[in-house]
Amino acid sequence: MKLSALTIKFNSLLFGALLIGTVSCGYTEKKAPAEKAVEPPARPSISTLINEKQFNDLFPQRDKFYTYAAFIKAANDLANIKVKVTRRAVSVYQLVRTDKSTGKTAIVRQDPDWNEAWAKVKPDSTYTIDYSGFCAEKDVASNKRELAAFFAQIAHETRHGENGAYNDGLMLIHENNTTLPYNGDSDEYPPVKGQLYYGRGPMQISYNGNYGYASDCIFGDRKVLLNNPALVETDPVVAFKTAIYFWMTPQTKKPSAHDVMAGKWQPNANDTAKGRKPGFGMIINIVNGEVECNHGENMYNMNDRIGFYQYFLKKLGVSDPNCVCSCATMQPYRY
Repeated sequence: MKLSALTIKFNSLLFGALLIGTVSCGYTEKKAPAEKAVEPPARPSISTLINEKQFNDLFPQRDKFYTYAAFIKAANDLANIKVKVTRRAVSVYQLVRTDKSTGKTAIVRQDPDWNEAWAKVKPDSTYTIDYSGFCAEKDVASNKRELAAFFAQIAHETRHGENGAYNDGLMLIHENNTTLPYNGDSDEYPPVKGQLYYGRGPMQISYNGNYGYASDCIFGDRKVLLNNPALVETDPVVAFKTAIYFWMTPQTKKPSAHDVMAGKWQPNANDTAKGRKPGFGMIINIVNGEVECNHGENMYNMNDRIGFYQYFLKKLGVSDPNCVCSCATMQPYRY
């Protein structure tokens, strides 16, 4: 996944509250049962969708860095995080991060022009990214389809083995060429001297802008990954968190991959005119559309992603009969 720095400028299942009633007994007057509010539990762990044996079976040649335990912990940790994103004047942002495990809410990013008059008069665009929705927002079959789509993308991004066997995902921890800095212009997330922001982790996150934005959302502190991008290739939990972050977080013009797979995104008139439709093909457009989409059906990388998706669907025991799997006629997003 090679995204520019500008590109990134990326419910929970609720159970019914239990009512616990208390009743006074004896010869005294009976009192009405008292209602006690009970906090709904966190969404079920993603381990309810896939167990360790299944995970290992999907990625038999994976690098030992990528463990089932790290994936589950990453998803469960991020389920406690939600980020409210408000945008003014197209590119002026405020990010408010809430850690549901502590109840702490903090502004983790507010661009310098946030309170400028010219920015304040522009209509705000506001949305909330709740990371607990990852593969957990719908019925089991739909959630498994989303998981298959996520696995297909990270498998393709990290594959290194036999073409068409679909057994070689999660083999690469970082891209082969680690000499390129991937430094982009960014006032909010400037590169740190001496650090390289090449592709790392399951989604091969790259560029300082992406590392900084991910760090704000994951840690509430942009400096964590800007100062130490190597965490994505040395800490497997952090690595999986960057992949889930990318999956769940909309980009400036693009919806999130999660919203597409969960059926929350519908094309507007401009999208329709450019051939964009809900389905797996739209995920490819989000991840690497400029390279792989609108070039016809004979695109190796696009077809490899589709092959992984269909393979993982079968392995997870679900199907996607109405899949718009190809992006062959979808125009990519331009910045």
